[in-house]
Parts: sequence; structure tokens; C-alpha cells
Amino acid sequence: MGIVAGLDSSPDFTRIVVCDTDTGAVLRQGYAPHPVESTEGGGRPSDVDPQAWLLSLGEAAGGGLLEGVQAIGVSAQQNALVPLDSQGSTVRPALVGGDRRAQVAAADLVDALGGRQAWAEAVGCVPQAAQPVTKLRWLAKTEPDNARRTAALIQAHDWLVWQLLGRPARRTTDRGGASGTGYWSAATGAYRSDLVELALGHQAMLPEVLGPSDAAGTTPEGLLISAGTGETMAAALGLGIGLGDAVVSLGASGSVMAVHPEALVDSSGMITSLADATGMHLPVVTTLNAVRTLRGTAELLGVPDLDSLSDLAMKSTPGSHGLVMLPYLEGERTPNLPHTAGTLAGLRRESMKPEHLARAAFEGMLCGLADALDVLRGRGVEVRRIFLLGAAAELSAVQAAAPALFGVQVVVPQPADYAAIGAARQAAWSLGVSQGTLDPRTPPAWRGAVAQVLEPGEELAVGQAVRQQYVSVREQTHPGAFRS
Repeated sequence: MGIVAGLDSSPDFTRIVVCDTDTGAVLRQGYAPHPVESTEGGGRPSDVDPQAWLLSLGEAAGGGLLEGVQAIGVSAQQNALVPLDSQGSTVRPALVGGDRRAQVAAADLVDALGGRQAWAEAVGCVPQAAQPVTKLRWLAKTEPDNARRTAALIQAHDWLVWQLLGRPARRTTDRGGASGTGYWSAATGAYRSDLVELALGHQAMLPEVLGPSDAAGTTPEGLLISAGTGETMAAALGLGIGLGDAVVSLGASGSVMAVHPEALVDSSGMITSLADATGMHLPVVTTLNAVRTLRGTAELLGVPDLDSLSDLAMKSTPGSHGLVMLPYLEGERTPNLPHTAGTLAGLRRESMKPEHLARAAFEGMLCGLADALDVLRGRGVEVRRIFLLGAAAELSAVQAAAPALFGVQVVVPQPADYAAIGAARQAAWSLGVSQGTLDPRTPPAWRGAVAQVLEPGEELAVGQAVRQQYVSVREQTHPGAFRS
């Protein structure tokens, strides 16, 4: 038996799990928040000093947490770009994930390459504000001096791996992290350095892309550091999903991703073609409205929390007495309706009751995510089982409706930091390959996530009728919205 560690450096905290290499059992854990940085609006900052990630890591690893550990895997927030100068020093604070300053730059880049189709064919995604390639364009336009000083580019997990190894001359990344940059193609496995030049104004050094089981290096103390990856890919590895599996995440916005054997090209921009941490692919479809739909409905109805809204919804019946909510409260990305608003259809005297509106909110949210699933299914992605993630996945109204609306088995894993667990599994894989005990093509067979399993059962026909009711209203309100 060996011991490995996985760390997850999220936007707000660092969590470390220490696991048994054979079974994946979590032996001990560490946690530390990131140092607080204030912003004018009180939200998360768009610029973060990477040293904050190291400080948090050191605190989380305190008290001898890593004693006996043989290898470490690193997962970190995606889309966090760290620009370095020719000496390896940061040019400016890291530009982190949800940075909306680059929205104009995203549209600018789409036009500069010749449209959405050109980007989809080049790198499997159409530029969005959060992506590193778009941040480069923003940097070139708004901070030209910093752009000129930028000589190398790495992401958050790359920077942490580099620091753990003592800042060697060689900098590395992995397929998963590279696939989200907007200048690496999951289909070809190669960088598009011309897109870096298009965005930044000049070439920059890019990290070497390692294979899934490769090690980034070994510390002078003999501690192996695996390639690392982004949080999404690490969570997929931690959950143990494979072909036929999809993950539906319920945050304020929603996302659907599935394991697929090949990269997908989607000119509509609805599919982002990512690589996973095992050698496969993770096409992702995002919706702008998930739990924010529930919170808005709770405020409208004057109920104190989502648990209360769920209890109220359970007093209604499938179909919400004919009430249908299109939950496009922030506009929508899937379908591409950025300037639209939500719709409430089917109002009749008998449907104008709080419980029916509550149920319509849950059904609208889930039907919107079912639309996202259908985008993947329409491209040949097989979905036999869905992992449902997020605090809202525990709500009774979600669990009652999801299996029938999605049409397949729904698995609700026990809450855990699956990104940290996935990072640890990657570390165990690299360690095993280095020792000659594991196949470089197959990750270690760890125990799957402890989960509740929900079947569509006899409610399937009812659920599909509810879904058809939703689709009819969507088509009447936004005809042809899903046409490319």
C-alpha cells in the first residue's frame, strides 16, 4: 500500500486529500481558505496574486498532513491565466476564471479569425470571456506594456506544479488544462501558436503538454508530482465516470458534460470540446440558468430557502397544472439567446397557485438542462447514466423529477471534493506507472463514489410528456432556437 495526495485549489480555498493508492480511501484531509482580497463590488476579484494559492496550500498541508506521501496531484480553477516574463516572474496578477471584462475581446477574436466555424474547427470552441485566449486579447488591448512583457503563459494548476518542483526550466501542463485555453486543439493534440499571436500580438512560450499518466517531475526529496489538470477534468476522474456517463452540475448556472471517444466540432458554439484526464474527451454544454431560477422563484413566492421551495413544489403534480417556465432569466447560452428573458406560459385560474409555480421552476430548470443533454446526444454522445452534482441535487423536487425528465438512471453522489480525489487518483496513476505496477493507458481502479441511485421507472412516460410540454412552449416562443 502507498499513500498519495491530491490538492484542489479552487477560487476560494485549497483542499487536500491523502488517499490509499490501492483503494482510493481518504485517509486524512486538510483545508484552508485563500487570503481574502477585496473588490469594489464585494464579489470575487478578477486579478489574484498567485502567491495566495501557495499560502493557502501551505496552510492546508500543515500539521504533518503530507507525511509519508509518495506523490501529489494538483487540480485548480480553470481559465486562470498567469502571464510570465522572460525571467519567469509574473508580469501582473493572474487573470482568473469568471472575468467578464473580456466580453468585447471575445467578440473581437471571433471576427478576427473569420467567425465561429473557424474557431470551432481550429480548437473545438468559440471564444468566451473567461478563456485564456480571450484574456490575452484583453491584455493586449488594455495593458499593452504588460502584454509586451509577457514571454510565457501558464494556468493555475501549471503554476502550482511548477512551484512544487522548484521552478525548473521546463514548464508543463496536461491535455485537460490545455484544451480550455482556446489555443490548443483536443482534436489534433497540438497548440495553435498563431492564435496566441492573434490574441497577444506576439508569440509566447507555452508549456509542454503531458500525457494522462505522465509525471511532471520529482522534487529533490523524491516526491513525484503528476501532470495536474483543471477542476472539471479532475472531478470527472474522481467520480470515475466513463463512456456512457454524463455529469449534470447544478450551480447558479448549469453544465452538462459527458465522456466521448473523440473531439467534437460545433460551429454553434454550444459545445466546448475539452479533453479529459484519461485520454478521452469531455464535450461540455453550459446553460446560464440553473439554481438562479430556483432562487428567483423562492424570492417571488416569499419562501425562505430552496428546501422550502422544494417542499412547496412537491405539493403540485408533474406538469405543474399546465404551467411552463422557460428559465432564461439571464438570457441563455443553450440555446443561444443572449438578450432574451424568461417566459411563464400556461397561466389559467386553476394553475395560479404557489405550488404550481414552484414546480414549474424545478421542471423548467431541469428541462433546460435536458435541452443541453440533447445537444450532446444529437452529436452521437451516448448517455446511459447521469451523475447529478451540486447542493440542489439533494432537493426532493429535483430527485423526483430528474430521472423521468432526463430519461435515464440518475446518480446523486455523496458530497465530497471530487476534484481533489481525482488529483490524488492521477498521482497514484503516475506513481504506479513509474514503479511499473500500472498500465499507462488505464487509471487505478478506485472505489466509485458512494451515491444514491434513482431510476425513471414508471414515471418515464409522464416525464417525457412534461418535457414535450416544455419543448412545445420553447418552440412557440423561440422558433428554431437550436438550429446552428
